[in-house]
Amino acid sequence: MRPQIVLVSPAVQEANNGNWHTAHRWAQFLSGYCDIAFAQQWTAPGDCFTSLHQPQLMIALHARRSAASIQAWANACPRKPLLVVLTGTDLYRDINTDPEAQKSLALASHLVVLQDAGLDALPQQWRGKARVIYQSAPPLVPAAKSARRFGALMVGHLREEKDPLTFMKAALQPQAAGVFFEQIGSALSPEFALAAQLTATQTTRYQWLGELPRAATRQRIKRAHVLVNCSRMEGGAHVILEAVQSGTPVLASRISGNIGMLGTHYQGYFETGNELQLAALVRRCATEPDFLAMLNTQCRQRAPLFDPLREKQLVINLAESTLSYLKDPT
Repeated sequence: MRPQIVLVSPAVQEANNGNWHTAHRWAQFLSGYCDIAFAQQWTAPGDCFTSLHQPQLMIALHARRSAASIQAWANACPRKPLLVVLTGTDLYRDINTDPEAQKSLALASHLVVLQDAGLDALPQQWRGKARVIYQSAPPLVPAAKSARRFGALMVGHLREEKDPLTFMKAALQPQAAGVFFEQIGSALSPEFALAAQLTATQTTRYQWLGELPRAATRQRIKRAHVLVNCSRMEGGAHVILEAVQSGTPVLASRISGNIGMLGTHYQGYFETGNELQLAALVRRCATEPDFLAMLNTQCRQRAPLFDPLREKQLVINLAESTLSYLKDPT
């Protein structure tokens, strides 16, 4: 009989965020190996599967938001493995302050972080049960970039953790003619929608496009000259790897999650919240072809980390080794 796994993800498809895409991609990877069921919350044996009262493994995304499911699994299936995938808010906020997130770390038999620097954010006592699995995206053939219009693009829902205001403020700084800033993502609070609308009235170089379908967003990333990530915290930004896999270099805030994605020696970082540094980097990319080419080369060197076949094999290997915990728990 094929293994049966329940995958708990508080994020739903309609959210169209990184956590949902991770859950959906992992389910696809595992579908040829096991029977897998999605749940926003798991409460008791019998949930999700009808042919087997207790699945052999739970994979839970988000230590805090899935804490109730994690606790329910630990109570109902104390000898069965529990794999928790840690998000950016888990690693860089919740596990430091939230008792439920901290308890999820203790209850998990296995942990996953989405980039190398995430290991350093874990308390030392839990690092031994953690693995690194980079997320992935299919590579796209790089686009021929416009020679007349230089595009800086930010992608992500407009919310505090993504720091969309720094991108808007950077768009108001002086730039050469032909430099434009585009922002994709739904505003998750009215203040960010108002800020985007105000920025668009202050400069014609800025445009807020709202939420777009994923395929259209990837094409926008592919055609942009640079992808900008301003986040204050990230577990492993999917949009960064999508840019790398599309031939578009990245300008990113100097935070642990972004450094884990792009490497310690990457030259495209700016200090978090510093719109002047971001504007200067955009200006340099637009006017110094050699600098832009260097960033592109550095991104290409990271591309093997984001290969879908690599991620798929690591996910399947982890599921197999995690399920062996049933036979020989340590």
